[in-house]
Amino acid sequence: MASLKEVRNRIVSVNSTKQITAAMKMVSAAKLRRAQDAIIRMRPYAEKLQAILSNVSASLDSSEGKFSAQREVKNVLFVAVVSNRGLAGAFNTQVFRLIRKAAAEAEAKGQKVTVLPIGKKAMDAYRRTAYFNAALPTDLANLYDGLSFDKVAPVAELIMDRFADGTYDKVVIVYNKFKNAAVQMVTDEEYLPVLPPAADEATKASTVDYIMEPDRKTIVEEIIPKSLKIQLYKALLDSNASEHGARMTAMHKATDNADSLLKDLKLSYNKARQASITNEILEIVGGAEALKG
Repeated sequence: MASLKEVRNRIVSVNSTKQITAAMKMVSAAKLRRAQDAIIRMRPYAEKLQAILSNVSASLDSSEGKFSAQREVKNVLFVAVVSNRGLAGAFNTQVFRLIRKAAAEAEAKGQKVTVLPIGKKAMDAYRRTAYFNAALPTDLANLYDGLSFDKVAPVAELIMDRFADGTYDKVVIVYNKFKNAAVQMVTDEEYLPVLPPAADEATKASTVDYIMEPDRKTIVEEIIPKSLKIQLYKALLDSNASEHGARMTAMHKATDNADSLLKDLKLSYNKARQASITNEILEIVGGAEALKG
């Protein structure tokens, strides 16, 4: 059995850790509220715009739709959207796991894989791997410092330019989609090329007749790029809300575990203290008996 001092030191240590995890839980809960409001407001607009974008792209020919051009896939770009900090459970790990699986499938087909890391944890994970391309931006961790559409738009423009000039034939965004504070769904979303509606939506989509003003060329040059920027911005908002939800849940579990551990340690401390007192009493009684003798 551990000594009283050792158990007492462990109780102090666990109690300090519990205070830290409880404070982090409260901070994440406050940040989650703002992040959740942002993604809830953005999601209906982004999803409707994505549906319109798919329908419009389906009506374009290859000369008009440079972002909907489907060519033989030789180079794939995965955009890994994770966090700058850890202590969020499997939030970052499940993104890396999905990219690892998708990259293996792409390489099995003879495709070259590149990863664009967004978030410090992604940069740390891919900096020294074959998937890293030093020609791509390496300072994207600061996007989360005051996350806004204006900060995300240049990154989307860069990705679109690399697709349009043929550097990459396919772009996939991998991120955690926010469902609620306790549930985040890791998602791989094909960003480019812009695909036409799925087969089960083809009938419904074919009945949609858009009146394009001022003209089709303007729609292609302005509306579609703007829509793609919004899709990337939505992915970062989703990831940001998911991060705070995952961290709040992880810190809640850590606090509960600390409470459970404290109970066990206090029980051990009381047992050790009781044993120490009993030994002292036995020594005193033994000493008294020896003096009588």
